[in-house]
Amino acid sequence: MNILVTGGAGYIGSHVSLSLLDAGYNVTILDDLSTGHEQLIPKKADFVKCNINDVEIISSILQKKKFIAVMHFAAFIKVEESLQFSKKYFINNTKNSEILFDTCFKNGLINVIFSSTAAVYGNPILNGLIDENTKLNPLNPYAESKIETEKNLINLSKNRLKYIILRYFNVAGSDPQMRSGLISKNPTHLIKVSSEAAIGKRDKVIIFGKDYNTLDGTAIRDYIHVSDLAEIHVKALEYLLKKKQSKILNCGYGKGYSVKEILDEINKICNNRINIEYGPRRPGDSIKLISDITKLKQIIDWTPKYNNLNFILKTAIQWERKLKNEKIF
Repeated sequence: MNILVTGGAGYIGSHVSLSLLDAGYNVTILDDLSTGHEQLIPKKADFVKCNINDVEIISSILQKKKFIAVMHFAAFIKVEESLQFSKKYFINNTKNSEILFDTCFKNGLINVIFSSTAAVYGNPILNGLIDENTKLNPLNPYAESKIETEKNLINLSKNRLKYIILRYFNVAGSDPQMRSGLISKNPTHLIKVSSEAAIGKRDKVIIFGKDYNTLDGTAIRDYIHVSDLAEIHVKALEYLLKKKQSKILNCGYGKGYSVKEILDEINKICNNRINIEYGPRRPGDSIKLISDITKLKQIIDWTPKYNNLNFILKTAIQWERKLKNEKIF
């Protein structure tokens, strides 16, 4: 019941590690801490500081301990940064992932859960929801780097390797027990930024674009609570081990909220503390991304526990207060 987790000192990786441990699995985390944070690593997990391209260290770990699956989260994730430093993203997110998968495969580890993104869909011209068959149309190098990694996994699956690719929509909130949450020096996530404003850490929030073709002119996203997403990973692992079938699955709630709706709800929670300004659109941003999770619900036995915008926002704000009290950033 040993699971190898790359990027387990990050936001989503740490939450999934907690869910795995809560479900009775043994977790070994690999993270070079370039963007991760050691304080997010669960105390019950084993931790090895290394990059996913370190063949020698990872081979040694795999030879010492029998792992039933690897969950791969380690990646750079900032869209704007990827537009400036595309080579950095393809080396880390794509090339290093290929090295990791090759190392795992050579050492008999053939079950992979891969952390992908709904950004692979770009700006689909749809009135409805985005399913897994929607044409891929990446708008930035970050999304392109994830698509290339997906392709690599699909090619490797011709040789015994089995995978589940999970395409996340917008992940938000924090562990209800406050064991983990999002730590970021220069956050770009709307809910992270607005939660900082809610506790007085920043004096305003900028809405990037008010002329989108939506009801209020601001972009729309499907937000899923990070702990619900973590539970999807545990259920996906169970499916992969039992059925031994590779799948690509969207992860969201199938409901969208505009940027303005998010900020309006946070202002209700914090008594209109947040000052809002409008700025120009950011390059690489999509107009509307809402998941069709029909396939997800058909494949795994999963029922969301935290599908409530108010709860998502309150846990995010509570986490910011904890960081402030503990003087972390």
